[in-house]
Amino acid sequence: MASHAVFLHRPLTGERTEYLTCWTKRVNPASLWLVGAWSTLTDKPVTNRRLERRSSVSALPNKMIDQVTGAGALPFAVQLKALLDQEARYQPKLSGLRIIESAQDNGLRMTVKLRDFQVRELLSLTRFFGFSSETFSLAVNLIDRFLAVMKIQPKHLACVGLCCFYIAVKTSEEEKSIPLASDLIRISQNRFTVHDMMRMEKIILEKLYWKVKAPTALHFLRFFHSHIQQQVDAESKRILNIERLEAQLKACHCSFTFTKIKPSLLALSLLALEIEDQHECEPVPALKEVLNGLQESLTVKAGDLVCVRELVAKCLAEYATTKCLKPNGQRLRWMISGRTARQLKHSYYKIAHLPTIPEYAC
Repeated sequence: MASHAVFLHRPLTGERTEYLTCWTKRVNPASLWLVGAWSTLTDKPVTNRRLERRSSVSALPNKMIDQVTGAGALPFAVQLKALLDQEARYQPKLSGLRIIESAQDNGLRMTVKLRDFQVRELLSLTRFFGFSSETFSLAVNLIDRFLAVMKIQPKHLACVGLCCFYIAVKTSEEEKSIPLASDLIRISQNRFTVHDMMRMEKIILEKLYWKVKAPTALHFLRFFHSHIQQQVDAESKRILNIERLEAQLKACHCSFTFTKIKPSLLALSLLALEIEDQHECEPVPALKEVLNGLQESLTVKAGDLVCVRELVAKCLAEYATTKCLKPNGQRLRWMISGRTARQLKHSYYKIAHLPTIPEYAC
């Protein structure tokens, strides 16, 4: 579908232009009046001071996170400080999380159980589309931050979750891999419309002040893992497998318990548990030394690290049991109709084509 220009009633910062551009490429032109209506019906007057503040808020995290997690030559201490400075600004509000935690399961209010169920649904979609771990971690961060500042009814949770997921997809994935909003709705088996998603996405972005590209626990996990790999010998490097660690982090994301824990502490606890589990009888001094250095850099108390490490161990043990409600990828596969399947892009099937065999080959 061709792109369509959208004329808004106010200037846009970098992040906002990016999101609206993504939408204009993927929606029906007849619905574009909604984008313009947002600025006339819901927006307050924007002063130069507010615009400067929004520009700095939206641009700084992008640059900082890209610098920290990229292949830059900044010293470790500088990169760590940059991540830690941003960490607190992208954490869910504890007061809102406590309200969810204390809510009764009466079908009228958000509960811990509903939140965890929605996150597992997002993990199913991540696996179905083959999206990256970064997309899933960012989607979880967005939905937790939004639920912590907005009291929503359970019937609206599916739309909130899918919008947070779509924002994360548009932020982290390549443009060619971003599905149409209508396809995403059909595959997730929801009944709301693309217009509903557009309105909800607008609400989410406004309530989060357009702060999207957050430093997640995945950023810290990869950053710490890379630092450890540079400090130890070749034999010790094979002990910590980043794919295994990221899989464990996804399991932790499916538990409400870790929404109140700093991403840096969660990442450090995963590494500490992995080192302990892999070499309980024969601890590796080099790994222990680097881990202690990280703990000191983060100013984490030994008791706090032990406490969170035990929570991670308990979560992973429960996730490994048959009683745990894991993401149901089979549900997505069985429920797609033939008509929907014919409308999907070929990339959704993730079929790798075999290379052509030359005739002269033996």
